[in-house]
This record gives sequence, C-alpha cells and structure tokens, in this order.
Amino acid sequence: MSFGKNKDAGKSYGIIGLGRFGTALAIELANHNREILVIDADEERIRCLRDYTENAFVVHSLDKETLRETGIQNCDVAVVCIGERMDVSILTTLYLKGLGIERVVAKATSAPHGEILEKLGAEVVYPERDMAVRLARRLEPSKILNYIELNEKIDISKAMTPKSFVGKRVVDVDVRRRYGLNIIAIEHRGEVLTDITPDYEFRPDDLLFVIGDRSRISVLEQEL
Repeated sequence: MSFGKNKDAGKSYGIIGLGRFGTALAIELANHNREILVIDADEERIRCLRDYTENAFVVHSLDKETLRETGIQNCDVAVVCIGERMDVSILTTLYLKGLGIERVVAKATSAPHGEILEKLGAEVVYPERDMAVRLARRLEPSKILNYIELNEKIDISKAMTPKSFVGKRVVDVDVRRRYGLNIIAIEHRGEVLTDITPDYEFRPDDLLFVIGDRSRISVLEQEL
C-alpha cells in the first residue's frame, strides 16, 4: 500500500476512533492538506470521512494484524482517539508501537489511563482537561497580551514591559536568572527586534516576547 510513502506531501496521520475528538482532528488535518487514514467501527462515521480521504476503514476488531492490513504502519503519526474503552485504547496503542510507527499519540480520560499510555511510549493528550484550561485562561483577566502553547508546560508569551524594567538594561534586569525565562524579541512601536544585546535599555512602550515554563511566566505577570 502506497499510503504515507509520498514524503513530498508532508507527514501522514492515522486516526483511530471517530468520536467528536477524532472526527474534528481528522477534518482539521485534511483541511490543511495532510494525508490521513481513519479507522472506526461505525460505518456511518467512516462514510462521512470519505469526503476527506479514500483511506477510511470500517474495522470491528483492532488487533495487530487487522491494523496492519489498513496500512496504518505507513503513517508518520498515529492518534488513538478511543477514550471510553480503556482496555481497547491501551491494547491499540501497544499494537501501534509494535508496528513501528514513529510517533503514537493517545487520548486519555484519567490520570491512571494516561500513566499506562506513557509507559507504552505514547504521547498523551487530555482533550477535555486541556479545553478547560484554555477556557479558564481566556476568562481570567490577564496582562499577558498573547501566548502560544509549545507543549503542556512551555509557552511563548507576549507581555507589556514591567515598570520596574524601564530605564534598565537587559543585563541588569537578568530575566533568565530572575524568572527562568528567555527574551526572544522586543517590539517597540510596531518594530520587532530579535537581536537583543545585553546593553539594550527597556523603554516604557516596549512589548516583550519571552519563552519558558508557564509557571514562570505567571510570576512575571504578577509584576505587570
């Protein structure tokens, strides 16, 4: 089977389980012109996804040999979107790792479930928890102007310059030692500076782009 072998097309993704999370993920990847393969036991769900990929399979038994027959082992990434059946989720993850797939991501519905998946070598996601965290961050008043989540712990954040920084040099403030963060850029009146020298002096209308642990960014936020 040729699926996933055309590396010029970018990474290919295999998605197992077409509930709300799996379906949304598959459609989003397809809309970004990614090559996808989808698997589910529900024929109607598979039929709906055939508008996005020819590689859509109705599979009732997720054993290793049946998975191999779909060609999912040719994918760069496999995502196990089965949450309600912990035993099926765990076994499927085990089989996918055994098929030699480069990266396996698995949905977990609880901490114990996630711990087992991690021990099998999967990257674990908690969609419901992560959505709640994002919503809480949007609802909570913040002086952080924008942020990008790199993973569960690390953010890139854009923030106003604390008043205590103004008139001081980068080397004097020492953001790395004081907060455990790194300044990757400074925006001044629409101009973004990326070559930040130790002698750069902070100005009142500077905006900082920092990268680091989310908890450390929160410490910086308290001074804004």
